[in-house]
Amino acid sequence: MMRFAAVAAPFFESVEIIEMHHPDKVDAPSGTAVRTAELIARSPTGTHLPGCHHADFARRPQASVDDVTVHSVRLRGLVAHQEVLLGGAGETLTIRHDSLDRVSFMPGVLLGIRNVGTHPGLTVGLDAFVDLA
Repeated sequence: MMRFAAVAAPFFESVEIIEMHHPDKVDAPSGTAVRTAELIARSPTGTHLPGCHHADFARRPQASVDDVTVHSVRLRGLVAHQEVLLGGAGETLTIRHDSLDRVSFMPGVLLGIRNVGTHPGLTVGLDAFVDLA
């Protein structure tokens, strides 16, 4: 979802992210939403714009990461949901991912465990373990 949003973003003039989680989640916006905004903010040449870090947030309902607005919702009944809204003249594109149960995280956890030995150093996310080229 993050990769799809980053690929689509240069073709739209505006973008915002809505991330929604259970109310017991201590951070807002989520690390996933921050990372998605950072990936979207990369210019077509791949140069990263100056940004902020996840530690800069403490339960903010709205924040800006590299000029990408991120809205955070904390609501009982939710698990983990993220939506990227892209807009241009006369059109919108919505890319959304919903985790309805924590069991959905297990394939990624197992993938990371099985591959971590082949990737020395710090690895953030699963991109290094899947072929998205």
